[in-house]
Amino acid sequence: MPTPEESTPVIVLVRPQLGENIGKAARAMLNFGLTEMRLVSPRDGWPNPSAGPAAAGADVVLEKAKVFESTAEAVADCAHVYATTVRKRGVTKPVQTPEQAARDIPRQQGRSAILFGPERSGLETEDVALARTIITAPINPDFGSLNLAQAVILVAYELSKHAELAMPTHEDLLPPAPQDELEGLIGHLERMLEPKGYFFPEARAEATRRTLRGVLTKPGWNHLEVRTLRGVLTTLQRVPRPDGN
Repeated sequence: MPTPEESTPVIVLVRPQLGENIGKAARAMLNFGLTEMRLVSPRDGWPNPSAGPAAAGADVVLEKAKVFESTAEAVADCAHVYATTVRKRGVTKPVQTPEQAARDIPRQQGRSAILFGPERSGLETEDVALARTIITAPINPDFGSLNLAQAVILVAYELSKHAELAMPTHEDLLPPAPQDELEGLIGHLERMLEPKGYFFPEARAEATRRTLRGVLTKPGWNHLEVRTLRGVLTTLQRVPRPDGN
């Protein structure tokens, strides 16, 4: 059984050029629960003052980032190395989609590393040669250019599907209103409709009431929604004042 550390891959940025892109990659990582970043010979050195603002709060990733002089050193402790590339390298290696790699990584014994190349040129042949597997996303063959953060977030998202991350919710859903509150709403509306002749003819009145009840009970309104609807009906029921207000 892989350890928690083995189930979570290392993200290796090989010769990244801009601090902003390192920060954006860190942000993408932390969004999906990845925190271990390794940097191989960043062009502008490290730490980079431009990375922090771009990380938008993902400081823990930047603070823990380790710098290496070569890709080989950065992945020396990893048993499984993946290279993200869309270019053919003349090297015969297994090719997986991000989805396939994300399914395999948590199951493997030993640490995994995923290599991402520099912004302008991507991984070089010698970097890809270190990898055992290539990760390539299905992408428009006429425009296969992803920026660094996009590439990281694409892979990180697939990995998150196999991690225990909480699904964010927009709001806490309230339970349906008690039956007596719903009965109050139905009765309120019926009392307003009765003098308007809504339940005419009398022979159809009971069927019309049942249909109306079905419409009002189907949504499963909570008590705040029922209260709001009662307020609407009360307002509509109010007799206008002589001044029109």
